[in-house]
Amino acid sequence: MGSLWTMVKHPDDVYPLFKLKMAAKQAEKQIRPQPHWAFCYTMLLKVSRSFALVIQQLGPQLRDAVCIFYLVLRALDTVEDDTSIPTDVKLPILKAFHQHIYDRDWHYSCGTKEYKVLMDQFHHVSTAFLELGKGYQEAIEEITQRMGAGMAKFICKEVESIDDYDEYCHYVAGLVGLGLSKLFHASGSEDLASDSLSNSMGLFLQKTNIIRDYLEDINEIPKSRMFWPREIWSKYVNKLEDLKYEENSVKSVQCLNDMVTNALIHAEDCLKYMSALRDPAIFRFCAIPQIMAIGTLALCYNNIEVFRGVVKMRRGLTAKVIDRTRTMPDVYGAFFDFSSMLMSKDVSPQVSCKHGCHTRMANSNPFPMDVLIFCSSTYFYNGDR
Repeated sequence: MGSLWTMVKHPDDVYPLFKLKMAAKQAEKQIRPQPHWAFCYTMLLKVSRSFALVIQQLGPQLRDAVCIFYLVLRALDTVEDDTSIPTDVKLPILKAFHQHIYDRDWHYSCGTKEYKVLMDQFHHVSTAFLELGKGYQEAIEEITQRMGAGMAKFICKEVESIDDYDEYCHYVAGLVGLGLSKLFHASGSEDLASDSLSNSMGLFLQKTNIIRDYLEDINEIPKSRMFWPREIWSKYVNKLEDLKYEENSVKSVQCLNDMVTNALIHAEDCLKYMSALRDPAIFRFCAIPQIMAIGTLALCYNNIEVFRGVVKMRRGLTAKVIDRTRTMPDVYGAFFDFSSMLMSKDVSPQVSCKHGCHTRMANSNPFPMDVLIFCSSTYFYNGDR
């Protein structure tokens, strides 16, 4: 009933949703028949359906390389996240993971649900990896080695400062940006992007996920590690879990806005990175997640619901982003619209408690105007509005 009501409220979502559904079915049809490739693409659909759709924008060879790159890093992430693995066992696995991808027989049972299947049958991923071109293999190996070493460093290290936060996000996401840039370059389709811009592409996505997933992560059993930096949240509460309690609503939203503002620092770099891309397929592959990220940040900003439930873009809006993102002016337009939406929330809304009383929220974290100015100047200069 809820989805039907959403369609009534947003009738222009219906056609993009239909196209998205058809694209998902088409993606399933394109799964290669060989057992190892069938496993990899089927597993990709299970661990990230949204990424599996976006990856279909790419040509066959690059698509295979990005698929394997993603699964290798998801496997590495599964080892990092499994709190049941003793530290003295986990550290050497993380540090040597880049070697295991060359071993068709290696596997390690950990994780849960689809991630356990991925780890138990990792030999399929290794077999597919060994069929990639040498340039792709070298890029994947290098990033896996650097990420594994970075994850190992943070197993015994808390995220205290904003510098720690940036460093951790670099290891788990910025390096993904660097790796993708290397894969694009190895395909012959793009120049090699700078490390700093590639890093920002990853950090923008990772920080958005960390913000959006606060409640799910803080309530996870067994307890999940949290990556909100103490330097930010300690300005508002004594313990990170205090942000979810109703009596701290005002401070929680102030902290949230601080986190969103920190993430937006990377937006301009992301726009610069995307504006340099030449290949239309690679451009769409990169642009769609970035638009989804700024859209999610716009929803999260000044929104107490981040600490109460799930905050995410409605499926119809996601379908429209996927359908309508074709050129850089489309990206500027989306960033401008979501930045304007975010900026319009830069007020002090009321929060209602269960007793019906209201509290005004003091917004101590002004929106970084440079993002909106950059988008609007480029957007309007190009004559797109």
